[in-house]
Amino acid sequence: MKTQTSIRIEKEYFQQAKEILKNLGLSYSEAVNIFTAMIVKHKGLPFEVKIPNETTQKAIKEARAGKNVENISLDELKRMNNANS
Repeated sequence: MKTQTSIRIEKEYFQQAKEILKNLGLSYSEAVNIFTAMIVKHKGLPFEVKIPNETTQKAIKEARAGKNVENISLDELKRMNNANS
């Protein structure tokens, strides 16, 4: 048996999510049902949620400020990955 519910979601995220899900062959409702089933199965969120440690928080702040960040193309990243394989 199904129940109807309503949720409040940021409009921009909702539209982007619907487009992504459409490309995956899913409706928003189907995706929410999958997520809900995963919450039940895992008895919590189906992914880890935690506050980053101090080192990670510092790295995030630096990256957002553009410090210690190296810009590389996808092709460069693929070459680097292939070289390490």
